[in-house]
Amino acid sequence: MNTPTPLARIAPPEQPATTAARLNRRQKAAIIVRFLINEGAEVPISDLPDALQGTLTTQMGSMRYVDRSTLISVVTEFAAELEGMGLTFPHGMAGALTALDGRISPQTATRLRKEAGVRQFGDPWEQVRAADLDDLVPIILAESTEVAAVMLSKLDVPRAAELLSRLPGEKARRVTFAVSQTNAVTPGAVDRIGLSLAAQLHDKPEAAFTDGPANRIGAILNSTPSALRDDVLTGLDAEDQEFATQVRRAIFTFVNIPARVNPMDIPKVTRDVDNATLVTALAAASAGDLATVAEFILENLSRRMGEALREEMGDMGRIKTNDGEEAMTQVVNAIRRLAAAGEITLVEPGDDDDEGDS
Repeated sequence: MNTPTPLARIAPPEQPATTAARLNRRQKAAIIVRFLINEGAEVPISDLPDALQGTLTTQMGSMRYVDRSTLISVVTEFAAELEGMGLTFPHGMAGALTALDGRISPQTATRLRKEAGVRQFGDPWEQVRAADLDDLVPIILAESTEVAAVMLSKLDVPRAAELLSRLPGEKARRVTFAVSQTNAVTPGAVDRIGLSLAAQLHDKPEAAFTDGPANRIGAILNSTPSALRDDVLTGLDAEDQEFATQVRRAIFTFVNIPARVNPMDIPKVTRDVDNATLVTALAAASAGDLATVAEFILENLSRRMGEALREEMGDMGRIKTNDGEEAMTQVVNAIRRLAAAGEITLVEPGDDDDEGDS
């Protein structure tokens, strides 16, 4: 049985009341809010702009008594307005940007955000609390100890603890002590600090690339011949060994299949590759240094399919190097497509993984 809403608990009047007609919209709003609160409903008044919160509070403070017939008329009128509402739009620029998130370009969203001001996007402290800790660490290191103490106090306890653990020891001790001095900080000061911090979070240049440089280079090298790939990696080792290591981890080639692909996913991979291409790739791998990779694929197929592929491989004869590498690249591309679609999950390489190249 459905529980009636607070508005439904009041029976409509037998005849129209005239008192409600003399009330303005502010007075009617105050009556509705007061009625809902009395009924135990959660009224998110804090979501209103500060000016409206103040107006509503002042109006409620100036009213004393409303008779039952007036209450019934106001509630009935309010319910009728709700039932006649066909479409609502997001409130202000903040709501509009939230509704259009992902549908307008990041450049346009950033420009509108800056033009509207940080406060247009809700409570600045909510933005600070929702920010990534990697973004908060450089800000807290650059700010004064007092500001850092206020920031720490406004964060949830687990996030505050994690943020504190990322600070240098001396900075962490000074900030921790400064927290004990925050009792005298006024709400206005806290608000201004929140605005400043939120502005710093928004004041970041728009990134042109979604992936990091190591992932971008790794994706390019995935599709290059092994000789060129080895040459590039050797050059990167000489220039920046740490970056070269990151690139190697981003590379996924034919030789990485046994380490990165779950054996149970091999049948899905082979179904996504043209049979002639698969046979060419396996035959080329078996004739060279990648025999273990070919064997890994064959062993994780059904016995019947594995034997059929072995027979076709035996009939291939000598395969040109370029043809073999192209076929292996097609197998790798199929694996990457399946992983991107979420149909298989690649094993992430560890620090001790041997990242070879085909």
